[in-house]
Amino acid sequence: MPYLLAVKRKTENHEVFRYATRFISTGVLLGLTLWLVSQVNTASATQSQDAAADPAVAAFNERVKQYVKLRKKAEGLPPKLSKKSQPEAIEANLATLQASISSARPDAKPGDLFTSDIAQYIRRAIRREFKGERLRKLRETIREADAKGVPMRVNVPYPETKELIEMPPTLLLSLPVLPKELNYRFVGGFLLLVDKDARLIVDYMAGAVPRPATSKR
Repeated sequence: MPYLLAVKRKTENHEVFRYATRFISTGVLLGLTLWLVSQVNTASATQSQDAAADPAVAAFNERVKQYVKLRKKAEGLPPKLSKKSQPEAIEANLATLQASISSARPDAKPGDLFTSDIAQYIRRAIRREFKGERLRKLRETIREADAKGVPMRVNVPYPETKELIEMPPTLLLSLPVLPKELNYRFVGGFLLLVDKDARLIVDYMAGAVPRPATSKR
């Protein structure tokens, strides 16, 4: 009997130790995760402040702000959808929003937001971030994405059936910060500015993805 009690206590102690270890490990991981998030947010804020001080970025931010103001006016034109709206009504609402934004920018053309100075700034940022193997993998990801047939035209919807390539988080830290209405997207060697909810191509720039360096013989 004493032997059985000793075994039981040993088993219970082992269970307590196991759960305590798991609890401590979870706490350490959570603490590490929170620390990493805070570091990324701090780095993002610092880099965003540094970028905003650049005249090209400041001018780009102002152009983006003007687009968002125009968009908000256009956004009020389609009727509000209810939670029970049918897919047909949702599609019709999206088409109305796209048409409203396009009508509000009848003379929109490539380079309206991505002017030459900000395009050069972005190209430099991408070249700094992607070199060697990282550049090769980026080009491979873009090449394998189903983005063929995406029209390189402003004020045109981004096809819903085509893949939207997510931007690497580390690169986003080096680019001008966008409002929630807009996203950067790679298509081939182009960088697009896409209206997230309207799925509309707002602007685009060529030569965004650098070519890999060729070895000299």
